[in-house]
Amino acid sequence: MEHQHSAYDHSQHAANPPIRMMHHDHHKMMIDDFKRRFYVTLIITIPVMLLSPMIQQWFHFNIVFTGSTYLLFALSTIVFFYGGLPFLKGLIDEVKNRALGMMTLIAVAITAAYAYSVATVFGLQGMDFFWELCTLILIMLLGHWIEMKSVAGASRELELLVQLMPSDAHMVMGEMVHEVKTDSLKQGDIILIKPGEKVAADGIIYEGESYLNESMLTGESVPVKKQKGEKIIAGSINGNGSLKVTVSHSSKDSYLSRVIKLVNDAQKAKSKTQLLADKAAKILTIVALVAGFATFFFWWLIAKEPVVFALERMVTVIVICCPHALGLAVPLVVAISTSLSAKHGLLIKNRTAFENARKITTIIFDKTGTLTIGKFEVARIKSLQSSLDENEIIRLAAALEQNSEHPIATGIIAKAKEHSITMPSVNNFKAITGKGIEAGVEGKNIKVVSPGYLKENKISLPENYANSNAETIVFIIINNQLAGYIALADKIRPESAEAIKTLHANGIKSILLTGDNAMVAKSVSDELKMDGFFAEVLPHQKLEKIKELQSKGEFVAMAGDGVNDAPALAQADVGIAVGSGSDIAAETAGIILVNSNPKDIASLILFGKATYRKMIQNLAWATGYNVVAIPLAAGVLFKWGILLSPAAGAVLMSVSTIVVAINANMLKVNSAS
Repeated sequence: MEHQHSAYDHSQHAANPPIRMMHHDHHKMMIDDFKRRFYVTLIITIPVMLLSPMIQQWFHFNIVFTGSTYLLFALSTIVFFYGGLPFLKGLIDEVKNRALGMMTLIAVAITAAYAYSVATVFGLQGMDFFWELCTLILIMLLGHWIEMKSVAGASRELELLVQLMPSDAHMVMGEMVHEVKTDSLKQGDIILIKPGEKVAADGIIYEGESYLNESMLTGESVPVKKQKGEKIIAGSINGNGSLKVTVSHSSKDSYLSRVIKLVNDAQKAKSKTQLLADKAAKILTIVALVAGFATFFFWWLIAKEPVVFALERMVTVIVICCPHALGLAVPLVVAISTSLSAKHGLLIKNRTAFENARKITTIIFDKTGTLTIGKFEVARIKSLQSSLDENEIIRLAAALEQNSEHPIATGIIAKAKEHSITMPSVNNFKAITGKGIEAGVEGKNIKVVSPGYLKENKISLPENYANSNAETIVFIIINNQLAGYIALADKIRPESAEAIKTLHANGIKSILLTGDNAMVAKSVSDELKMDGFFAEVLPHQKLEKIKELQSKGEFVAMAGDGVNDAPALAQADVGIAVGSGSDIAAETAGIILVNSNPKDIASLILFGKATYRKMIQNLAWATGYNVVAIPLAAGVLFKWGILLSPAAGAVLMSVSTIVVAINANMLKVNSAS
């Protein structure tokens, strides 16, 4: 065992202020814009409803005064141009891109309703659609606002990755040390890394030695000893030693910069799953336009009906084709499932990832902090002398370890504190190079050493002292007599085995992917009965392993918690961040497990399937009633005196919206049962 100093403070923040991504700001501005338009439209829609002849007929009241029709026209015009502007702009964009969708459908419906209603104000015989126009715009603004809020913040992952790099570095110039900007460093510069600081650039140690915590970058759970001539990585955290480092390349070529590029590339390459509502809207847009114009020309040219009648039929068909329910079908389910998930420890950031959870065939698990707790804990204490109990072994070991920040020392001290053991003072403390430590405690010579020390000094190792390849063993020697040993391990979470079992029951394979060595990886994989493992894997290799599985037709989810997982989380079809890990992992992933419980992954998949079913049901209802409504609105049964009036169409549309809302809320009941 080597005694080392390390920094475990993952909470240190980069010195640089948050770098605001333009895309993130733009997204926030759009959310605020939809919110503002929604509230303005809501306020104006109230008087529009009160002044609408159709609403007055339904509820048997009468508000008519000089100019009331023109006031209704003026208010509706404000709603059309202010509230409807995003949809009118969207129509132009979709036509330019030759990708008709929801925006086209909404824009066509509100334009037809507005144009027809304006015509009724200025002489055309018929009843206006102003109230229908305003409520349609209102509901669509609400739906888009909810939708945009549910995916807000998804572009902050690169901002957080950049924050890992300190903004300033201590540059050594002769006897002087100057503060310089990290991005000004170039190859050959010498920088000073003080204890506890983040490393400012990739480089080679020129002077000094220390233990560096690279777990956030490489996934290796134990801090690594670094001395003169060895490479260190930008973004890793220095322990208690002071280092002078020769910069090997500029910050833009650093290991962390390459990780940032991998995340960026993987996200750009990820296919943007087209939303079901957009697909439905595209079909309905074509149906609406074809059916609307066909209805007009049939009644005007073939049936020789008055142009007013033909126009009314056309507008009714087009308006009915754009149900309020379609605007809410998906966003409402998303809003409900997002809040419901949060109560069960699942934070949904990316709704496409959540919808896709139902397709997962293989889950890749990072080891440290995901399937394991992520820190060394005492697994076993064994006394080899009848006069010593386990508490005495811990008391003596902790006495020697109390001055060290090594993770093994931290684990032993934590155990001593757990048992309220008072640690005695030590004297004549010294390190046994590469093998352990030695000191005097209460008149006895105590050594805490590695198995290597015992072998070197021809001390017999106890039989079967190692239960698992995943354990690290330290021996306690009192006055040159072997007294006992302590086994430490990065413990597997108690919920991990059950999670893997549930996944297998649902036909989903589980594979371990870790930066740790093959012995540790195999031990964890075998214990949890996983389908396989990849060990000693670097971040770019993690991404390659996922690509490899995807090329074989697997739909891959990745569960991880470190910066080293960020590219893989971005590449995976579904990225799941374990909540106790880094902010970067959480921002790169589409879904976050708040409680760091692997069982939540199984819950996520089952809940994802239930949510998807609700979306399909809602879309079926929101679009399905058109099968009946459109022919009736077009006048197929006109001969038999059956004709769907605009008012009846509006009622049917309202019923559709209510059904969709009730069905979305049923998700809560179903998931709880």
